[in-house]
Amino acid sequence: MGNSSASNQKNATAEPDGPVFKNGAPPKSYPAVNKKDPWESVNRSIFSFNEKLDNSILRPVAKGYKWIMPDPFEMAIGNVFSNLNDIPVTVNNLLQLKFNKALNSSTRLLVNSTFGLGGIVDIASDIGLEKQNEDFGQTLGYYGIASGPYIVLPLLGPSSARDAGGLTVDLASDPIAVGSFFVAPFIGPLVGATRFADMRARWLEKEKSLNDAALDKYEFVREAYLQRRRNLVHDGNPPESEEDEELEVIDIKPQATLRKAE
Repeated sequence: MGNSSASNQKNATAEPDGPVFKNGAPPKSYPAVNKKDPWESVNRSIFSFNEKLDNSILRPVAKGYKWIMPDPFEMAIGNVFSNLNDIPVTVNNLLQLKFNKALNSSTRLLVNSTFGLGGIVDIASDIGLEKQNEDFGQTLGYYGIASGPYIVLPLLGPSSARDAGGLTVDLASDPIAVGSFFVAPFIGPLVGATRFADMRARWLEKEKSLNDAALDKYEFVREAYLQRRRNLVHDGNPPESEEDEELEVIDIKPQATLRKAE
């Protein structure tokens, strides 16, 4: 009889089967989860790392590049890189069966490479052959591959699961990356670093308005990136979609009996 009483008392103090809350009840609400950015905490950490790297190294390098390089030379270098970019643009236009746009981008490449002295002068834009923006991430989107979760890549910045997956093909079709295998070992990294400095220098004038306009810079960059990529995939005319809903609150209803913690 005594053993039975002790056993019952032991069972009464045993750990409960269900989840335990300090105040004896579950929270009144659960945090909202952004379905476009489910890994926000990790992304914010990488974003913070990129910002520190940019402030300490990349921005000073870009400012030095802009200070050293005369404006005409800076424009010429940017035009050359833009001209080389028309090669992967043409490839992705063909992959998307956009033959008129492929003709436009290939003609740009031909005109600027010849009459524009290797792309130094952007003659094509002056005669109505406008610059386009295409990459393999957009090609995947053209064929219905969803953007997937938003992610922030170290050094490279904002991206998505789809766009990050397309980077391998983008690299394989990048004439600078491919050409680096056929020149002296130091030339490829030198040209790549120059292109990176040129790209970063072009953002110097824009970032002030970004910093002034954004209360939460991370959120501002994320929404701007996702909206821009969606517009690019749909050539500036994105359809309405349920994906426009920004937040999805996960409704968790504990099934087990909740007991007050001892």
